Amino acid sequence: MSLAVLENISSSHVILAFLLTLLAGLSTGIGGAIAFFAKRVNLKLLTFGLGFSAGVMIYISFVEILPEADEYIAAGTSSAAAEWFTVLAFFGGIAFIGIIDRLVPSYENPHELPPAEEMKHPESGPPLHHLHRAGVKTALAIAIHNFPEGLVTFMAALSDIRLGIAIAIAIAIHNVPEGIAVSIPIYYASGSRRRAFGYSFIAGLAEPAGALIGYVLLYRFLTDTVLGVVFAGVAGIMVFISLDELLPAAERYGQHHLNIYGLIAGMAVMAFSLLLL
Repeated sequence: MSLAVLENISSSHVILAFLLTLLAGLSTGIGGAIAFFAKRVNLKLLTFGLGFSAGVMIYISFVEILPEADEYIAAGTSSAAAEWFTVLAFFGGIAFIGIIDRLVPSYENPHELPPAEEMKHPESGPPLHHLHRAGVKTALAIAIHNFPEGLVTFMAALSDIRLGIAIAIAIAIHNVPEGIAVSIPIYYASGSRRRAFGYSFIAGLAEPAGALIGYVLLYRFLTDTVLGVVFAGVAGIMVFISLDELLPAAERYGQHHLNIYGLIAGMAVMAFSLLLL
């Protein structure tokens, strides 16, 4: 491990990065609670929030994370090689999360959230004997997806706490509808609020688990070059999540312009926060 990386990472920094990842993951439970405490989901707010989250993640990926990844890689290689490694790692991250996405059947994929009518009136959805199974499978699928998302948040916070906070907030926002997707079918199939919340809560715990496992695996190999490659891959993962999940879901649940307003607002908030902090 290089001295530069060692000097920038303390035990308290690691703990703080892990806590941010934990909070982002637990927001899945917030979605689970909203699903059965609210009579209906505010689809306009959900649309704006999903667009906002996408705006934060896209902006921060291209403006902050990729340049930082290039700097880390350049510290251990030539500038020309660093650019190639950065680009390859970026698309490698996209390929990685894309493969995970393809391995999960579309009906059980958390990127395929319930129809808008079912979000407002869950009792209008599939028969009850199918709902519980769908909810459990969705919880499992979300847990699988949350592993790389946990690594995204953790590694960003490990490098720059500002980035970590911003990404944790963005991922927390997009975890809320995933929690809804888990709890709605389980609650209406079983009638148990505790069970519905429990499944969405457990699915969210996969995020800090992904951070912990990723850190344990990478810690001994955490050179500047490795850290840069991971950051570039993280940027690719975030862009894919935004384009494949957040923006299509926002379009599905609300007006097109409201989605774009949220996207621009997310970019603007991220831009000004980076300038001010």
